[in-house]
Amino acid sequence: MVLYNPKEWIFAIFRFHKADTFRTLFSSLIIICLYSWGIVYLETEYLKLGETDHAKNITIMHSLLGFAISMLLVFRTNTAYERWWEGRKLWGSLINNSRNLAIKLNVMLAGDNLHSRGFFRQIIPLYAFALRRHLLKDTTKFQLDEQPHPELPDLDSQTHLPNRLADSMLKEIHKLHKTGQINDIEMLMLNNEWQSFTDICGACERIKNTPIPFSYSAFIKKFIFIYVITMPFGFAITLGLYTIPITAFMFYVLASLELIAEEIEDPFGKDSNDLPMEKIAENIKHNVKEIIS
Repeated sequence: MVLYNPKEWIFAIFRFHKADTFRTLFSSLIIICLYSWGIVYLETEYLKLGETDHAKNITIMHSLLGFAISMLLVFRTNTAYERWWEGRKLWGSLINNSRNLAIKLNVMLAGDNLHSRGFFRQIIPLYAFALRRHLLKDTTKFQLDEQPHPELPDLDSQTHLPNRLADSMLKEIHKLHKTGQINDIEMLMLNNEWQSFTDICGACERIKNTPIPFSYSAFIKKFIFIYVITMPFGFAITLGLYTIPITAFMFYVLASLELIAEEIEDPFGKDSNDLPMEKIAENIKHNVKEIIS
């Protein structure tokens, strides 16, 4: 995740970060510029659409469709950011729940119970690392996909490591209850904290393996494509060669919004704008070791 000062305008404007969409779209921008130049040349030399009402009609069409495409992209980016922010809240809950479980265990467990203290001091942070690894796997991403993926191992045969760790935690808690080291009320308190781990894992999986509906995403891409390739026909006569940079800039803006939405709608990855899951897991490890002495 990129940390920055939002008040530094010069830094944001003139620095090209590796996550900047300009790098991804550079080759496409070159193609759009060549395409626009070809349309301007054909228009001025052969087509002469500017002498009719066709160019005016195309300009009116772009004015009407511009509002529609802007609303679609606003909804697209807002939906993607909600998914990113929900992922951040889930990992924030994982931090809080790990701390709460560690604090309660530190109070409930006897000071001489070194086995249980060492067990929970290791397994609570290990769950965060296991959840990160689980969310990065392709088998988690394509778990609900209807299309076959022969390049991946059998999805049903994959070991769900977070579930294995949660099972081990619950077994240790029940063992402490059966041996009388924690009472019934403490057992219920710890069970609620344990259950929150599985709830967080399930919510993260929902974000990971349920992308934006394909029809909606494909429609936006087609809309942007048609909107951009028809733009030079309306502006070639009135703007001339200025049509080339204007069309390229419009494509850059519209396509960048779609690329940004595609990146942040899956916050559990290794891109620059994804959540720092490894760093969060390291903080959980440090906090738990500090609490359970």
